[in-house]
Amino acid sequence: MAITLKNIHKSFGKVQVLRGIDLVIPNNKVFCIVGASGAGKTTLLHIMGTIEKPDQGEVLYNDESVFNHSDKQLSLFRNQHIGFIFQFHHLLPEFTALENVCIPALIAGKNKKEMEEKAAGILSKLGLQDRLKHKPSALSGGEQQRVAVARALINDPDVILADEPSGNLDSDNARDLHELFFRLKDEYGQTFVIITHNEELADLSDQKIVMKDGILV
Repeated sequence: MAITLKNIHKSFGKVQVLRGIDLVIPNNKVFCIVGASGAGKTTLLHIMGTIEKPDQGEVLYNDESVFNHSDKQLSLFRNQHIGFIFQFHHLLPEFTALENVCIPALIAGKNKKEMEEKAAGILSKLGLQDRLKHKPSALSGGEQQRVAVARALINDPDVILADEPSGNLDSDNARDLHELFFRLKDEYGQTFVIITHNEELADLSDQKIVMKDGILV
């Protein structure tokens, strides 16, 4: 699924965070956004993911402007088409790895037994077949991040948006995660948009852009 951003502006109070972003992200690519803290990268990702609305401008998925939809329709669109991976995993501590992965599918009203089988399959592909019943506190940082990746994949989204996904991982786990993204792109045909400070990952990506002070440079 291709994403097009047209003239995106966003301010918080008097602080202008995004100042007219125009960007086209092609389908089935690993696309990295780099830049210093405060450049507006996370805000841009949140708008791209329809979590926040721009003050001005359009976000189009396959030429359809998404912010014409109601909040309820946007929630449904997010659940069906977008997977999110965050730096701090955001796993629910009271649930097992398997249960955490199933949550977006259950929100979508899918069959619990079928989704548990599917989640187990994805986790096994990610090398976590022996950790299905472990809660996040019993998992390493790298394992928690792979659970977060599996959760992002459970609804077969067209787009994966990742905010500093390897920020809390050591170099070996970070490299493994980056290789996993490229493998998933080839296997599932998804579009990955990744915010990262990791230059190694950025240089491996299909396309890299740099943000500074709310604009693309």
